[in-house]
Amino acid sequence: MNAQDSLMSDKTRLGRSLMDALGPGTAERVTAKLSELDPDLPRLITDYAFADVLGRPGLDIKTREMLTVAALTAMGNAPAQLAFHMRGALNVGVSRQELLEIVIQMAVYAGVPACMNGLTAYRAAITGVHDPD
Repeated sequence: MNAQDSLMSDKTRLGRSLMDALGPGTAERVTAKLSELDPDLPRLITDYAFADVLGRPGLDIKTREMLTVAALTAMGNAPAQLAFHMRGALNVGVSRQELLEIVIQMAVYAGVPACMNGLTAYRAAITGVHDPD
């Protein structure tokens, strides 16, 4: 354990491990970018969004990522987060077919334009990703 790790709280370590489950190296990249803006911002995002919410018991990370993709597709105004969470969903066990079905389902509830934008993100997310399905 390096000096930086020994200064982290258990909550921050949990948040960072969940971030890295979605994409290897994510915690370090996100922390670096957020630190440029404010030194407390990485901890707020890591501890709250990842440790406190994503890390809650009751739903596994695969299910939570499926829900996140559905919500971001329906919102239609967060393309970078949608792309990240689609790749993250694939990394935690969501199949390509499941991911596609989530996007298609959103056509009913969020409209065809949101679905079409989701399909664009889906195409980008599956590029170069191996799926055993």
